[in-house]
Amino acid sequence: MDRMIDIAICQMQTSRDKEVNLRKAVQLIKTAAPKARLLVLPEIFNAPYQTDLLPAYAEPVPGPTTKMLSDLAREHRVVLVGGSIPEIAADGNIYNTSCVFAADGSMLGCHRKLHLFDIHIPDQIVFRESDVFTPGEDLPTFICEGMSFTVMICYDIRFPELARQAALNGSSLIIVPAAFNLTTGPAHWEILMRTRALDNQVFLAAASPARNPAASYQAWGHSLIVDPWGTILAEAGTGEEIIYARIDPAKLAKVRAELPLLQHRRPELYRNISRKEC
Repeated sequence: MDRMIDIAICQMQTSRDKEVNLRKAVQLIKTAAPKARLLVLPEIFNAPYQTDLLPAYAEPVPGPTTKMLSDLAREHRVVLVGGSIPEIAADGNIYNTSCVFAADGSMLGCHRKLHLFDIHIPDQIVFRESDVFTPGEDLPTFICEGMSFTVMICYDIRFPELARQAALNGSSLIIVPAAFNLTTGPAHWEILMRTRALDNQVFLAAASPARNPAASYQAWGHSLIVDPWGTILAEAGTGEEIIYARIDPAKLAKVRAELPLLQHRRPELYRNISRKEC
């Protein structure tokens, strides 16, 4: 990263009406674009986050939603991380996919969610993304307008190896479209996002849907932007909202110079940790 970048997260409420969801995304992007160069939407922003419904919303990439995002990026001259959508591939598999667009509307590439959210917490939540999605196989680094960033989708952020690899690959920013729920959100949302930023000395932007009381899956909300020291620069509440922050490369350089933990790594030792038994 070689210059300051203003970033905006559009925390939007989603419903079962795809056209309503898309119109809402358009309006939020139009509102945010004059104040930011990099815009981020939430996970599964064009559909309800409900596994039995998602196949009906799946579409190819490129397709109608990605064309809309491409047009918006070009119209407003912004870099746009299109949250994620259910993508149906040519082989019939459905992926949870985030597509990234340059300011000229070209698609830089896509990240397919690598780790599927299959959990069972008795009396609280049961959810199986693997009932509908196929996991991705790649973690791309996006380089655009002096920015180097990585996109991870929701459950991906729980795997620290991914965030460390992103930092080692040169990313200064990790972007996380995510939909934590009312069980995992209050317990883990803030601590996970701040820890991943702190441990890897990167900026991190986590984009949640707004909470929808009528939905079967209740998103936690609280989208946030964190700096490499672990400080929260901006945080949303639970409703529809746009938050803004400035990504400052001088802050990144300062943190990495004062606490050079990435330089102090000793990876040759980590594969051979000794074990003592009594």
